[in-house]
Amino acid sequence: MNRKFAALFALAAAVVSGPALAAGLNGDVAAMNASGTHQFYVYCSGGIENDYTVKIDGSSMKDAQAKAYAQAKAKSGTKCWPVWQGKVE
Repeated sequence: MNRKFAALFALAAAVVSGPALAAGLNGDVAAMNASGTHQFYVYCSGGIENDYTVKIDGSSMKDAQAKAYAQAKAKSGTKCWPVWQGKVE
């Protein structure tokens, strides 16, 4: 079960990251550690109609991701996880 979830998560990350990088986002490793606005694709179990995109300010990608997760958790419990798309440029 964990392998299936990991494979699904990796596939979702690959699918959403490609087009996002063409939309004015910096996906470089250095951008992960930079402060500013970061964009996340929030993947939710239960179907793609539950997924959404969010922009969050943070001191780094990890800080912004924690804020995005807290926001998603408040909205729909633990059914969603934010996948980093890049730093908004």
